Amino acid sequence: MNARVGFLARRPDALSSTNLRALAGPVLICMILGMMILPLPPFLLDLLFTFNIALSVMVLLVSMYTMKPLDFAAFPSVLLFSTLLRLSLNVASTRVVLLEGHTGPDAAGQVIESFGHFLVGGNFAVGIVVFIILMVINFMVITKGAGRIAEVSARFTLDAMPGKQMAIDADLNAGLINEEQARKRRAEVSQEAEFYGSMDGASKFVRGDAIAGLLIMVINIVGGLIVGMIQHDMSFAAAGKNYTLLTIGDGLVAQIPSLVISTAAGVIVSRVATNEDIGTQLTGQLFTNPRVLMITGCILVLMGLIPGMPHFAFLILGGGLIQLGRTMKKHAEERKNAPARVDVAQAAQAPAENAEASWDDVTMIDALGLEVGYRLIPLVDKNSDGELLKRIKSIRKKFAQEIGFLPPVIHIRDNLELRPNGYRIALKGVEVGTGEAYPGLWLAINPGQVSAALPGTPTHDPAFGLPAIWIDTNLREQAQVYGYTVVDSSTVVATHLNHLVVTHASELLGRREVQALIERMQKDTPSLVDDLVPKALPFTTLQKVLQNLLEEGVPIRDLRTILEALSEHATKITDAHDLTAAVRLALGRAITQQWFPGTGDMQVMGLDANLERVLAQALSTGPNPGLEPGLANTLLTETQKAMTRQQNLGLAPVLLVQHALRPMLARFLRRSLPQLKVLSYAEVPDTRNVKVVNLIGAPV
Repeated sequence: MNARVGFLARRPDALSSTNLRALAGPVLICMILGMMILPLPPFLLDLLFTFNIALSVMVLLVSMYTMKPLDFAAFPSVLLFSTLLRLSLNVASTRVVLLEGHTGPDAAGQVIESFGHFLVGGNFAVGIVVFIILMVINFMVITKGAGRIAEVSARFTLDAMPGKQMAIDADLNAGLINEEQARKRRAEVSQEAEFYGSMDGASKFVRGDAIAGLLIMVINIVGGLIVGMIQHDMSFAAAGKNYTLLTIGDGLVAQIPSLVISTAAGVIVSRVATNEDIGTQLTGQLFTNPRVLMITGCILVLMGLIPGMPHFAFLILGGGLIQLGRTMKKHAEERKNAPARVDVAQAAQAPAENAEASWDDVTMIDALGLEVGYRLIPLVDKNSDGELLKRIKSIRKKFAQEIGFLPPVIHIRDNLELRPNGYRIALKGVEVGTGEAYPGLWLAINPGQVSAALPGTPTHDPAFGLPAIWIDTNLREQAQVYGYTVVDSSTVVATHLNHLVVTHASELLGRREVQALIERMQKDTPSLVDDLVPKALPFTTLQKVLQNLLEEGVPIRDLRTILEALSEHATKITDAHDLTAAVRLALGRAITQQWFPGTGDMQVMGLDANLERVLAQALSTGPNPGLEPGLANTLLTETQKAMTRQQNLGLAPVLLVQHALRPMLARFLRRSLPQLKVLSYAEVPDTRNVKVVNLIGAPV
């Protein structure tokens, strides 16, 4: 309790600031209700009208400086409150105009007087025309257009949500993002759909505000004439002039902020989310091509030479655009023709002739290598903060967390012998994967349930071989709506690299990695490690057991259980494959959970009794049993058929067999069916129910 009191005493500024922010909404609502009910003096009306104008300008500036619509997610609520504020001010000013309008043009304050006199020259006819024009601009152009954009954006954003969620899941599964980042991106997708839906509804407030402003103006003029002529014995001309000018000033002082707020709404919903604000986008995209500026300037100059045209304005502006275009073109040519910088010190160092060969000339092969064509260099350029570099770091971190050891560093280099958009992945100097990626384009992957085709360059996903299409950026949203999984070029390369690293995890586990694991375990359980390695188990045998587990898709994160199982069986078993089978029994619960999470039924494939008996007889022939060619072909064919039926049911491709048959079948089927996992009954915990849904070798 004392610690809590001390904390509160140390942070009074933070608590007071939080409380004030929490009170902002209720105070604003009370103020709006008060303006509708309580009479306000002209001075207070001036302050409130000025505050309304300042608020609208602030909202417009904030909308122009936001990078993406969600940066101003409170805009629909701001739109609602600003509309209520204007309407309450209309009610308050109407009350003052009708009660005190007979006293003169300053009856409702100086702000209304200024808008009624100076902006329209004291002419109520001009004021009515200006007011109606502002209403038409606000209602027919800005509000209607912004509402239509918000409606379409809301519809397409909602339709694209499944595709975006699939893209997030794909990045998460590939290790490009962690769970926290995925949760944040899912929340942004939901917020984006809610934002455009709210904007679609909030635009109706602005439209209703415009209609209400027109009705309020008519009611005020008619009511002012009645009050002035009947209650204050004014002439029709005097009453019309006083009350009409006051009404026009009241309408203008409310409609101009309404027009500004409507413009802000249009800016928010019509812009494309980038890393630049709207001002930078406009200047950067309108005034970057000198040819456009020069052609526009020439057209203005030609129009200025036509008799009867305002020569000065056209010639001055046209000449300025031509000069600006020439200046920009000159600067571009200077940058293009600038001589390349040469490092004199480096050039002066000539290679020594006839130098003797040394051990420095021997280059070691990298465990993992990525070679890219010259068009993919920006993806891996450290100076330009290449996107692929970040994803590779995430791949190594995710691999270490899920597989159980830190993979070697991935060495990246350019290779001019590759195609410009090609890349090559090498394992210990041997190529294990190739592909192509196109920066600036997106790969739309067909997961098998798309609703329509897309224009683009057909290809296949390099990681999993799924049919895919390279599409332009403007088709990204449409592809997600159709059900495609859409990823960028760096994600394509990263996903392919992650898939190959996981597939060849056993080859990446070298002596150095095993030694690092042993040293790490020795800090936690020194006696376990000291009694096992190398007293009871050679280091090479331990490495082979770990590699066998990785080759069968079993992570080695639970190294303590692995070492304890080896300590139990190392004195009786010396063969690495037999030790691997014993370790798998100790890891049975984890292996089962890997393919069948939770506690539900395990729906697996099984062997027909006749086929199982034949395989058992083949196994009993000797220490290194082999399968007769006809039996091997039958087993492979029937397994493929059963696996297809299993996958069509949406089930994991897992084959459950007797413990004695598992090692032989796993080694035989791994080469032809790498995605198939073979488990033994002994590895399944007693608490799990097994349901065989497909039999291998049984008639269908």
